[in-house]
Amino acid sequence: MMVETSLYLVLAAMIFTVGATGVLLRRNALIIFMCIEMMLNSVNLTLIALARQWGNLEGQIFVFMIMAVAAAEVAVGLAILIANVRHRESINIDEINLLKW
Repeated sequence: MMVETSLYLVLAAMIFTVGATGVLLRRNALIIFMCIEMMLNSVNLTLIALARQWGNLEGQIFVFMIMAVAAAEVAVGLAILIANVRHRESINIDEINLLKW
């Protein structure tokens, strides 16, 4: 039983919408990081589905590159967040103003 590509694309669009909504509405830095990861994973799902439909491996290669960028983003973002928590003792985005002039 083959699942149509359009169903994968609809699922990816729903996941991306949930992630974008979370980034725009939440103020907790950890929740925002998780929502960004959801958005990246929805893009990965789209690339895999389209690569499977067209029989091309380039989409899967891009997925590995996106996963590497996501891992680096998480490492740097969590390091900045931990440093901020030690300094301010809060993970609320509204209270983070260390990089302002």
